[in-house]
Amino acid sequence: MSSPETETDNKSETKQDTSEAIAEQHGHDHEGHDHAHAHTHDTEMPMNEACKREISVEIPADVVSKFTEKTIKKYQKLARIPGFRAGKVPSTIIKSRFMDDVRSEVVDALIPEHFRAEVEKQGLIPVSQPRVTDLHFHENDPLKFKAVFEVLPEINVAGYTELKTEKKDISVSEDELTEALKSLQERQAAYDAVEDRELQDGDYAQISFSGTAKGTKAVAEKKAEIASKKKAEKNNDPPTVQDAINQKVEEEIAKPVEVNEVLVEIGGKNTVKDFSDNLRGAKPGDERNFDVTYPDDFNDQRLAGQVMSYAVKIQGVKKKNVPELNDEFAKELGEFATLEELKSRIRENMEAERKHEIEHAEKEKLIDELVAKNDFPVPQALIERQIDVRLERGFRALAAQGMRTDDMRKMNFDRLRSAQKDAAVREVKASLLLDRIAELENLDATEEDIDKELESAAAQSKQSVEALRSRLTKEGSLARLRDRIRNEKALDFLYSRSA
Repeated sequence: MSSPETETDNKSETKQDTSEAIAEQHGHDHEGHDHAHAHTHDTEMPMNEACKREISVEIPADVVSKFTEKTIKKYQKLARIPGFRAGKVPSTIIKSRFMDDVRSEVVDALIPEHFRAEVEKQGLIPVSQPRVTDLHFHENDPLKFKAVFEVLPEINVAGYTELKTEKKDISVSEDELTEALKSLQERQAAYDAVEDRELQDGDYAQISFSGTAKGTKAVAEKKAEIASKKKAEKNNDPPTVQDAINQKVEEEIAKPVEVNEVLVEIGGKNTVKDFSDNLRGAKPGDERNFDVTYPDDFNDQRLAGQVMSYAVKIQGVKKKNVPELNDEFAKELGEFATLEELKSRIRENMEAERKHEIEHAEKEKLIDELVAKNDFPVPQALIERQIDVRLERGFRALAAQGMRTDDMRKMNFDRLRSAQKDAAVREVKASLLLDRIAELENLDATEEDIDKELESAAAQSKQSVEALRSRLTKEGSLARLRDRIRNEKALDFLYSRSA
């Protein structure tokens, strides 16, 4: 299950982002005044009232003054002002010219530091970026502000020891084993050339073809009707601008798809009927031209409802020869001395795959039951971050399928985010519950667990374990990896206990 690992990452990141978030809120003028407004923006994320906390912080005047003077001295050293030697600019000049910048630096440095100290003093762990309000910053006075943020709710996990899973049979029947062997036979089949014979059902036509889209059935019929009328009228008038534009568009749409060296089974259950009908009886060297109207529910959505015009050249006739199921067949696969050994391995693999599928499905049911039994408020920050994770995962999948970035940008992101909310809430709750169960059951990620994960990841990314560990440590990702393993152990614990 992906949800616990992702959400735990988000909680770990929040602690690191707190200082930067506070600093970003105050990158503007701080000439001595009171900030009675809340520093909110239209895009600012709402908070869950049940998880919201507010603290008041007061930084002593002497601390503020000392840091202010230190910052002014830094400006004296760095400032380049005509009429004054480098490093000798009077503090009065600095104050008159750069005091706004000095105050900003003071706020950006002191507020994060004293915010952290106060939340630690009160035993609070923020999981959202704090929102600073009511900032009071006057010369020779304490610097005062309030900070509003979300914290994790108190979670008392109920009913996790009572969860049950269904015991399912993973054994493979003889019929299923036979089907698996047939599939393996098919993959090992040879396609032998047949000389001087027409294509018939059961043969494989080796062809090359080009396909040109004519549009949907209605569009194709309309085009044919217009072409027929034009031919009947024999209009010799010069083409209009619109005619030229239409022609250009049609040429662009009608660019053919070229395919070389493909095998088509004549009369095969997966062969489009029009191909079988038009190629049956043909010989090598023959050419056939025909249209195919694909049904609206065709399994390839790119072709569903379309009319395609094909020009096909038959290059050869081939017969499929499937090897016999015997010891020789098993030996040719490289690892087996007998057919029985091959059957045994296939059965083992099928049972292992079935066991994995059942375990995954049952764990998902456990999570659903666990979430249903435990109702608690969820910080909005964690939900929003999990929505981000889900969308990012979806965009990567779309990119892998060939979707362009420009097309992704045209999507309705508000609608996309809204559609992901329920799943994100479930995943966040699952993560928090598993985290709490791991704590109650003293489950943790050992160094051996970490090393095993790093070795696997390093092998996939083709880098050394040491280099990967160093990078993850710098990024703060090692702690997130530890959290993910811990949650996975909690889920494994639930599954083994419930079986």
